[in-house]
Amino acid sequence: MTAMAAEIKKGRKFDQVLDGAREIFLRDGFEGASVDEIARAAGVSKATLYSYFPDKRLLFSEVARIECNRQAEEALDVIGTGAPIEVVLHEAANRIVRFFLSEFGRQVFRICVSESYRFPELGRRFYESGPQLVRERMTKVLTPYVEQGILKIDDMDLAANQFGELCKADLFVRNLCGVCNDFHEADIERVVNGAVEMFLARYRV
Repeated sequence: MTAMAAEIKKGRKFDQVLDGAREIFLRDGFEGASVDEIARAAGVSKATLYSYFPDKRLLFSEVARIECNRQAEEALDVIGTGAPIEVVLHEAANRIVRFFLSEFGRQVFRICVSESYRFPELGRRFYESGPQLVRERMTKVLTPYVEQGILKIDDMDLAANQFGELCKADLFVRNLCGVCNDFHEADIERVVNGAVEMFLARYRV
């Protein structure tokens, strides 16, 4: 796989290819994942794999994009609207923190950051399906509370980004660096509550 494809070709075995790729990327990392292994895990031929994704970087970024979108949409369905702002932010923070600490979240972050220097397109796609997606979803969550006068936010993009970064406090860096990969529920709740309290201290009317 060489040149980055401009478009992704979809077909009958598209989801099958993505499932196989996700398994191998998480197991072997971006560099270690071979086309042969991905095709074997997906139950397709190499020719079929190449017909969908002529570039391994494109395949990886699509796996990450779809998973991030799936989790974001699921979170919005659960969070809903109309609940007290503390409840909504707690649910959002809880999901963001757990994603950052998941095996998939950790692998995606490591691989995309390490490869984006050589492959800027990969970095761009990661940003769009990661930080940018969090900002867009949090904007959708926060806007009704601003309109109701519960929150006062002049710079929505900044506020949404800040909330995502608050969810990275402590545990994310330790997890990313391999210092600790086994966290108790109390550890997660501490970061979640801290993110919510800090955000509300700044933006609640």
